[in-house]
Amino acid sequence: MSQSVGVVIPTRGRRPDQLRSATRAALSQDHSGPMEIVIVVDGGDPGLVTDQLADLLASRALTARQEETVPRSVRVVANRLCPGLPGARNTGIAALGTDLVAFCDDDDQWLPGKVAAQVAALEAVPAAEFASSAIEIEYGSRRVTRLAGTDLVTRAHLLRSRMVMVHSSTFLFRRGAFWVDESAPGGQNEDWDLALRAAARHPIVHVDRPLVRVRWGGSLYATRWADRIAGLEWMLARHSDLAVDPRGAARVYGQLAFHHAALGRRREAGRWAWRAFTARHGEPRAPIALAVAAGLVSAQAVLSTLHHRGYGI
Repeated sequence: MSQSVGVVIPTRGRRPDQLRSATRAALSQDHSGPMEIVIVVDGGDPGLVTDQLADLLASRALTARQEETVPRSVRVVANRLCPGLPGARNTGIAALGTDLVAFCDDDDQWLPGKVAAQVAALEAVPAAEFASSAIEIEYGSRRVTRLAGTDLVTRAHLLRSRMVMVHSSTFLFRRGAFWVDESAPGGQNEDWDLALRAAARHPIVHVDRPLVRVRWGGSLYATRWADRIAGLEWMLARHSDLAVDPRGAARVYGQLAFHHAALGRRREAGRWAWRAFTARHGEPRAPIALAVAAGLVSAQAVLSTLHHRGYGI
């Protein structure tokens, strides 16, 4: 029998329709081994979430799966660790006894074949511990595919670019090898930190076709500018080599400039924009941040335009 897979879906219970969609897509995967889904409720009522999923848990599709020789199960538990996304993810990991662990945000959706393709990719590289995949970004009525252009993602790749396709909802890794760092401020960049740590041990095995639909526009973190600033500063302190690659450093500095500009902090925005320009003259985030700081365009308008094209700041 194939390796068992555990799925951690954090939720606050505020998006029941999307949570049902995410859970149903995970249950529908054609993986030949056992699968266990743990829905971790962060700051909400697990009983309410169980009620929200009652129709799915009682569905004939789930019953049929349970009657097969390959078991499927769903549990709803409360976050028992640090409040926030990192603690919820770690609660899920701790609750599982599977060979592999996968993450899926409650507003995202796995596409058919996701688990089978990633398990096969991991098995093809015995030393590998961590897998990701390309994604399909959904923003409003528009869908954009984001590919990595490689089947192995290194730490150097992730220092040079955040690589949006190495998204938490694509993560599949060997249980016991990794935990999420709960010190991430506001839960920001915990997934990037995890990917960097994984890639430092062995390149991430990447299936470069879209296996996850990532929905933008409803994120709980999208415009929490102060948290984003704290998260980037945390990353710079935690991963000093982020400042080594000029393109990667300029990107982070440009993001800091933009977030400060969004908060109306013109002096800080200008300081970080200058650092971005010094690191790399062609960094596009520097002039965008300055335009926001000057009131020529709103931060939200910039994000909306970028998201429409499948990109972030």
